[in-house]
Amino acid sequence: MAESSTLESIVEDIRQGFEAKNAVRDQALRQSRTLIRHCSTAIRAVHRDEWQAADDELEQAKRLVDGLRQDLEPHPDLYYAGYTQDGLKEYAEANLVRAIVASQPMPTPQTLDVEPAAYLAGMAEAAGELRRRVLDILRADRYEEAERLLAQMDEIYGLLVTIDFPDAITQGLRRLTDMVRGVTERTRGDLTTSWQQHRLRGALKRAEERDAGA
Repeated sequence: MAESSTLESIVEDIRQGFEAKNAVRDQALRQSRTLIRHCSTAIRAVHRDEWQAADDELEQAKRLVDGLRQDLEPHPDLYYAGYTQDGLKEYAEANLVRAIVASQPMPTPQTLDVEPAAYLAGMAEAAGELRRRVLDILRADRYEEAERLLAQMDEIYGLLVTIDFPDAITQGLRRLTDMVRGVTERTRGDLTTSWQQHRLRGALKRAEERDAGA
């Protein structure tokens, strides 16, 4: 009877521990979702050249990152879980997009307080946002800036392709690197086509002006 009572108390302690950990997990999920939302809003603000709004969103995101690290310190398995690392990846991406578009120094994994794999994943996904930026500014004939951003995309791909480690270490970086290659090549093609059309429009305009002056 005593043995049964002891087992019951042991299981009860385990159950209470699970309840406490589940509460921490639920909170981390909410924090991660909120973090991703702030990062997405920051990137949208960058595309609109709303720099103060972007910085405000990134500051709120930073507070959530700090909170996640502190809250999950006793639970490393939850910290390294997919939903937490996804939030940190989005945080790295938003900060990298902000820095690249504004021609600012690149933040490091240490300054952002994110894991290396999450940082590299954020770098890869930043390339997709740079493509979006290039397509936006091409409509305003900002070719020099578009060339600069394409060069950054090239650099990102050139660096990521050197990270040749198993997916268990890089968290699936190889697939993201292939994505970067694809978006970079498509962007190069779009930029080339747009520039050729721009030159053709210029040539036609000059011809019309010559004809009108004849």
